[in-house]
Amino acid sequence: MSDGRKFRGLVEWPTLALLVVCYGLWVLGTTIIAMWSITLGVIVTAVAIALHSSLSHEIIHGHPFRNKRLNEALVFPGVTLCIPFLRFRDTHLAHHKDSILTDPYDDPESNYLDQGVWDQLSGVRRAVLAFNNTLAGRLLIGPFVGQIAFMAADFRAVKAREPGVLAGWLWHVPAVVLVLLWLWLFGAMPLWAYLLSAYIALAVLKIRTFLEHQAHERVRGRTVIIEDRGPLAFLFLNNNLHVVHHMHPAVPWYRLPALYFGNSERYLKRNEGYFYRSYAEVFRRYFLKAKDPVPHPLWRR
Repeated sequence: MSDGRKFRGLVEWPTLALLVVCYGLWVLGTTIIAMWSITLGVIVTAVAIALHSSLSHEIIHGHPFRNKRLNEALVFPGVTLCIPFLRFRDTHLAHHKDSILTDPYDDPESNYLDQGVWDQLSGVRRAVLAFNNTLAGRLLIGPFVGQIAFMAADFRAVKAREPGVLAGWLWHVPAVVLVLLWLWLFGAMPLWAYLLSAYIALAVLKIRTFLEHQAHERVRGRTVIIEDRGPLAFLFLNNNLHVVHHMHPAVPWYRLPALYFGNSERYLKRNEGYFYRSYAEVFRRYFLKAKDPVPHPLWRR
């Protein structure tokens, strides 16, 4: 696994420049554009929030500076309102242990449940989770379902006194206050519109996470490649080439396409051919159809 050092300079200017663009879009979306059109303001702000989340993912993996604290300061504002950066960081780094990918208990980003847990759910909860396993469901209710699951898991972790969890939420308070103060003092966007922007952004991000990983007997076959090079791939900072990212987690987003398209056979062999041509193909195949069952099809506790 490459540690990415040969791709690193003292400053990764593409990432830093994109952070400036991201905050510029967010400022414009919540002020001038929202003053002119709330609808367009919501759209621009949603794009900025989604991009901020993708850039936060880059920060987690050590970009654009070599100083961790400086990197994390760059994404301190809690623009999603819902996801504390420190919790995103800790759960995502735990997820990067490939041996636990899709594990209903140990992988914090798994969408699968233990069959025994599934069997005990009410019919209504099963129906909600089954709909959430379609792409349409992931877009419409995915942010709500995911937020409940995320907060419930963290509530249990706080009760169990797991280190860092409560601190992550406490640091999130000033990060959100900063955003609310901006909206109050300078914003032309009402709070309901900003909440809608954040929800749309989280829904768009669900397109990326919808099938990043699948249940597979072999660890190497659990991580996807989506050969998309359109606006969604850019918004996700090439994380659609997901097995490349898992194999080279320290490589910056703008280097991933060259790695993949320079030797695509290697990566497709690595992930057992878990592959889609584009996000358009994903929408065609799974918009109203579940890709996977909710209970993990291979899990044996």
